[in-house]
Amino acid sequence: MNLEVTILSNLIFQQEYTRKVLPFLKQEYFTTRATKVVFIEVHEYVSNYDACPSLNALGIECQERTDLSEDQFKEVIELLNELSNEKSDLDWIVDTTEKWCQERAIYLSLMESVKIADGQDTKRDKGAIPQILSDALGVSFDQHVGHDYLQNYEERFDFYHKKEEKIPFDLEFFNKITKGGIPNKTLNIALAGTGVGKSLFMCHVASSVLLQGKNVLYITLEMAEEKIAERIDANLLNVPIQKLPELPHVMYENKINKLMKKTQGKLIIKEYPTASAHVGHFKSLLQELSLKRSIKPDIIFIDYLNICASQRYKGSIVNSYTYVKAIAEELRGLAVEANVPIVSATQTTRAGFGSSDVDLTDTSESFGLPATADLMFALISTEELEGLNQIMVKQLKNRYNDPTMNKRFIVGIDRAKMRLYDVEQNAQEDVLDNGQEEEYNEPEKNFKSKFAELKF
Repeated sequence: MNLEVTILSNLIFQQEYTRKVLPFLKQEYFTTRATKVVFIEVHEYVSNYDACPSLNALGIECQERTDLSEDQFKEVIELLNELSNEKSDLDWIVDTTEKWCQERAIYLSLMESVKIADGQDTKRDKGAIPQILSDALGVSFDQHVGHDYLQNYEERFDFYHKKEEKIPFDLEFFNKITKGGIPNKTLNIALAGTGVGKSLFMCHVASSVLLQGKNVLYITLEMAEEKIAERIDANLLNVPIQKLPELPHVMYENKINKLMKKTQGKLIIKEYPTASAHVGHFKSLLQELSLKRSIKPDIIFIDYLNICASQRYKGSIVNSYTYVKAIAEELRGLAVEANVPIVSATQTTRAGFGSSDVDLTDTSESFGLPATADLMFALISTEELEGLNQIMVKQLKNRYNDPTMNKRFIVGIDRAKMRLYDVEQNAQEDVLDNGQEEEYNEPEKNFKSKFAELKF
């Protein structure tokens, strides 16, 4: 008995096996017309009746098909007669089926890739090959049924005491509000108006992460790769951006060589045309970096979210709310799949632009975006702050910590060197809503006074 016959036999005669593996099986994995037909009929029967079909039922269903020739129907009947009611060991057959699915998926993806490479597939170009291969390599059975609250308490206890892997900031208050940095599998968004500092913020954080020895991927959809690299040069080489062209080649080379000695990390800057790239392109890029450069990013920057494309929708067929929300959901899905934090940015509305107090309602195009983000904060600039070389940060959403703690704080900004820096404590004290004290002291005072009036 060959493996495909064994799989079909267990699909009919072993219900537990069927429930475990049927969602992962595909008709194209089977190699003959007869096995494909029987699988299709089994799948349809289970979908319609939530039960495994009998051989008799399958025979009747196959007889009613109009797409089978007499010879093909004969082959199907011969196959049905081969199927055995002897159940295989459940663990063995599940594992064996998973390996078979993986092998078939890889084989089919290679055949598909060859057709594309030879020009036989006119609908797709060679750029689709890495994703096709990646999808095939990712085939596996998800056999985890969930967390058993009472039985899995030990796992939960270990989780509570496990140190979460995070990417720390080099800025004190950003580390405070995130409890030490941003974790993997998260989407973190800066909200700001044009020219306030979205790209500067991301370039600064990308530079600081590189100095930590981490691999950084910076995707730009607004500026050229060279312009982003120029900003990072200003930050890391400690040279005003307008002075970079004046650096002698020897001095520039020496600064870069010193930088190389400071870090083992890599920083890749990739440019895409505005509104043309989506998560599918980013996944393909990650695959290319892995295959060609052996680089796996520890963090991804996307500059910026609103000018990405959606993999699910074309911009013209949905409203902006749905479209931007979809982009945010797709980016967060990428963060989970790649096991990295993603940092991006979004524009304020016209009302929010130039405002000294930005809120979630000032998110351009979509209120669904903040609903998807793990951390969202506004970068606020005023004439007064600019005069002090400062920028205000206001927390809008925070899944890592209490957002009322350090709700607003100040960071220094050096636009010439594309840097952010910590400021003196007295600058922080001038900012309202710096913590919970302002919000909760008064209610506490009132409560104590009322309590004092009570007599026992």
